[in-house]
Amino acid sequence: MATHLQVAIPEHNLLIVGPGVLGRLVAQNWRQEYPGCQVFGQTVTTDHHHELTKLAINPSLEWTKASHKFPYVIFCAPPYQSSDYLAHLRLAASCWNGEGSLLFTSSSAPYDCNDNGFCDEDSPVVPIGRSPRTDVLLKAEKIVLEFGGSVLRLSGLYISFSEFNKGAHVYWLEKGIVESRPDHILNLIHYEDAASLSVAILKKKFRGRIFLGCDNHPLSRQEIMDLVNKSGKFSKKFEKFTGTDDPLGKRLNNSRTRQELGWEPKYTSFAHFLETI
Repeated sequence: MATHLQVAIPEHNLLIVGPGVLGRLVAQNWRQEYPGCQVFGQTVTTDHHHELTKLAINPSLEWTKASHKFPYVIFCAPPYQSSDYLAHLRLAASCWNGEGSLLFTSSSAPYDCNDNGFCDEDSPVVPIGRSPRTDVLLKAEKIVLEFGGSVLRLSGLYISFSEFNKGAHVYWLEKGIVESRPDHILNLIHYEDAASLSVAILKKKFRGRIFLGCDNHPLSRQEIMDLVNKSGKFSKKFEKFTGTDDPLGKRLNNSRTRQELGWEPKYTSFAHFLETI
């Protein structure tokens, strides 16, 4: 059942709105940094509350509607899970007491580059009105920045272990033949690295900043699946991409983010990740 917060919030307690794969890894990292702190998870249903409790995350449905304030808040719920995403984000931001950090995990999708060109933290974004998908992300980012929080634009997330197996390569491997162009460039970051990067930002107590999360090793769709096939780590074999005219991608570089935070990924590339599994 949903719980309600009745205790004072110590200085390192963390509220995670949307404690899915990323949020759970953030919680794990955060407790390692601050032993003895409490981590709270806000969800839209009670479906996973038992799992969260076993992970020492205190779950609830109601905290954004209450008067409780938290020194650290991270919002990592995806837009498709909410009927009014921006309203929920605004409520979550209002739970921040302004002392530690507020962080919104966004996407690299708003960067206005679709020619396999180079892109970094300061590259232009898609104008409002061009795409409903980027509109909601940019409006969400604006809300967080106005609250004094920061934004982490994440590239394509992936992970592979006993409980979870997520990522573009998993989807393509399952389909075998995909009607997309093989030379489209993608950018990746492992869920564990996205979590450690999120924690690095939260700890710094930034205000009104935008960061970028990627592994700095852009790959084409074909290169990704060639690596998968050659790895010998999967029972299936990917066959081919058949598209010819869909848009190209972008080549992300987050050197500025890394330098400012003193952060480096555990998995330096997708190829490195495949070597470890």
